[in-house]
Amino acid sequence: MLSFFDIAALVLVLSAVFGWVNRRFIRLPHQIGLLVLGLAASLALVVTDDVLPHSNLLASFTAAVARINFYNTMMNGMLAFLLFAGALHVDFSKLRSEALPVALLATVGVLISTVIVGVATWGAAYLLGIHLPLVWALVFGALISPTDPVAVLSLLKTVALPESMEIKITGESLFNDGVGVVVFTVLLGLAVGSGGEAGHAGSIGLVYAGEVFLFEAVGGAVLGIIAGYICVHAMESIDDYPVEILITLALVMGLYALALHLHTSGPIAVVVAGLFMGNRGRVTAMSETTRTHLFQFWELIDELLNSVLFVLIALEVLVIAFRPELIVLALIAIPIVLIARYASVSGPILLLSLRRRFATGSVRVMVWGGLRGGISVALALSLPAGAYRGPILVATYGVVIFSIIVQGLTIAPLARHIAGESEAPAD
Repeated sequence: MLSFFDIAALVLVLSAVFGWVNRRFIRLPHQIGLLVLGLAASLALVVTDDVLPHSNLLASFTAAVARINFYNTMMNGMLAFLLFAGALHVDFSKLRSEALPVALLATVGVLISTVIVGVATWGAAYLLGIHLPLVWALVFGALISPTDPVAVLSLLKTVALPESMEIKITGESLFNDGVGVVVFTVLLGLAVGSGGEAGHAGSIGLVYAGEVFLFEAVGGAVLGIIAGYICVHAMESIDDYPVEILITLALVMGLYALALHLHTSGPIAVVVAGLFMGNRGRVTAMSETTRTHLFQFWELIDELLNSVLFVLIALEVLVIAFRPELIVLALIAIPIVLIARYASVSGPILLLSLRRRFATGSVRVMVWGGLRGGISVALALSLPAGAYRGPILVATYGVVIFSIIVQGLTIAPLARHIAGESEAPAD
């Protein structure tokens, strides 16, 4: 039986080996290369098991992967660090200038996409003979609609975009995952409470959903501001970069844990705290030496956790049952999610374009650059065992793999294609 240390060592070794192979021979973008090599390794294990059925290699490796609680690893561990590291580098003054588009995309956009994906997936499942109640299809819509900040921020490091467009994509990805988690939590509660059938989530459910949404989102933001202010004030009184880095680590872990205990949004709390630390803290609380060491530390944390995360996403494929009809549902879910993304982006942008200008190609780039990743996978893996978990999990994996590999590899050519186009109100 492998210990937790053995499993952690295995994942780190695989991350290092895949990273070296990709850098030395394949030269794909780092995270995409890790995912591709991880999927290839998983496929190789399956083929080896078919050729050498008595090797027991696949069973042993699958058992090790099954012991990894991906939801807890991602949502109650890695996510807090990754969100803080991403928010730390965002210029708040630029984000504030795009506050309205970001707010609409991260809230109304998520809700629009959730409804479209849910209804369309429910219809597709019905046509395929898969029993998936509407409320559970909406759960899938909620977990797949938010863009993944980890995947998106990694992508933006490799793609040259107009500054205003980059700020919109960054801001949306940092906040809409927190909104999406809240919507997912509410819908999952309604689905489980209703016995899985649509029609039981009436007006009481909607009122409850609104109350939970407001409490978690607003509560998380307020908590982030308070914690960020306290830590910045503490750092202003000293000049010792190891201690100040330790304060930021305590901020991330302590704040996220406190937010979870208070039933507010941990993701929104650490994003707000990261924005506070990266803007006010950078100016008032850090010497040049502290600033250099602190930002380099969080950049390294970001890169290391990103590497591990994408390898974990690839390895989790081993514990999923891919039945033929579920694979078809996953393939259908890909265009459904893209269409929903187009509707959720183009609606707010076309509305706002009545009073402000957007770069030509904004809708196209934001639709194609809205990657899904580890958060969607973690939420899907957190679903309770039952008849509806399998279809949602396979559909989630299909969308995530397509999103990271296909969209991730083609967004740069798309951005270059529209780079020469002049400014226009919208697509």
